[in-house]
Amino acid sequence: MQIELGPELEAFRQEIRSWIAEHRQEDLAGTEGNAVTYRRQGGRAADAYRAWEAASADAGMICPQWPADVGGRGLTAIQMAVVNEELAAASMPRVNRGMGESLVGPSIIVHGTDEQKAHFLHRIIAGEDRYCQGFSEPNSGSDLASLQCRGVVEGDEIVVTGQKVWTSGADAANMIFCLCRTDPAAPKHRGISYALLPMEGNGITIRPLKQMSGASGFFEVFLDGARAPLFNVIGGLDNGWRVAMTTLGNERGGSATTQHLRFEREFWALVAAARERGRDRDPLVRQQLAWAYSHVEVMRYQGLRTLAGLAAKREPGPEASIHKLFWSEYHRRLGEIAMDVLGPEALVRPEGDGYATNRWQTAFLGSRAGTIYAGSSEIQRNIVGERALGLPKE
Repeated sequence: MQIELGPELEAFRQEIRSWIAEHRQEDLAGTEGNAVTYRRQGGRAADAYRAWEAASADAGMICPQWPADVGGRGLTAIQMAVVNEELAAASMPRVNRGMGESLVGPSIIVHGTDEQKAHFLHRIIAGEDRYCQGFSEPNSGSDLASLQCRGVVEGDEIVVTGQKVWTSGADAANMIFCLCRTDPAAPKHRGISYALLPMEGNGITIRPLKQMSGASGFFEVFLDGARAPLFNVIGGLDNGWRVAMTTLGNERGGSATTQHLRFEREFWALVAAARERGRDRDPLVRQQLAWAYSHVEVMRYQGLRTLAGLAAKREPGPEASIHKLFWSEYHRRLGEIAMDVLGPEALVRPEGDGYATNRWQTAFLGSRAGTIYAGSSEIQRNIVGERALGLPKE
């Protein structure tokens, strides 16, 4: 089943398909990652990524959803869906700039001055600035506005002191977008500023947080008098909460039209694992795999419905919450099914240094986080109940 998008969008699809075919790098086919991960790997994949990155830059395919006047192509949501679909179909990665592209950039576009846009957005597109997020604190998670990280103005600089936690990708970032309290006397949702701080040689220390999978994707960040020019404060002093709401609004957006492809690949890999172990002949395992397959298909149809809504220019409603709730709860259950498929093998970690886990152990352990980050399942159910079903608020 496909959605008819009309002649203009079909012409755009053919344009993107031809561009991918012309610049395709076989050494990247089926891989996932960003510039940092490919460069760390080195070898042919790194060389292929550099060529693919250069071609993407020449075609305006880095941050293409940004307005043309700040370096993007001004692609609409449905055009971006088409781009993502064609890249997924070709098994090629999209060159993205991580949080700089999806979170910081959109916030600067909305709240930054013309001078800030000209300076910071160019650096994101070029890959010069790589951002991590300095929002959560040890005592300020869901109640983000209770943050205590302090920002003090000294001359033409802001000086930030405090601690952040659950900071994804801090080891690969050279910039952090940070919320700090610049007016302690103001109500808690006011007196907060949104600052872009350089991380290297600036009084910032990071410490990895080891997860139960053995990985360390999150970090604690300690800021001891980190400095930046006041030019790096987006939205003006004491106006950071409004900027942060723009950031969080983008964080909770999704790729509903193509996300099912990742889950589909993972499902068939699990089927292969079941066959290798002779578990595919177990009636209970077959029933669990059938359940998983049906849920991946539901995600595919959810993506088609989202695409149809974009084509009809309908305003998004609570669909994002429904989708996030569905895939995160599905993936947690899939991890449990994977453990059933592995049987006793699931209890033994692979040989090697540290606390290594195999693919399915990592999926089982890591999938729990999916029901928490970007809005927990409880929060998503509240949104669906109140906004979609019209139920009374708690």
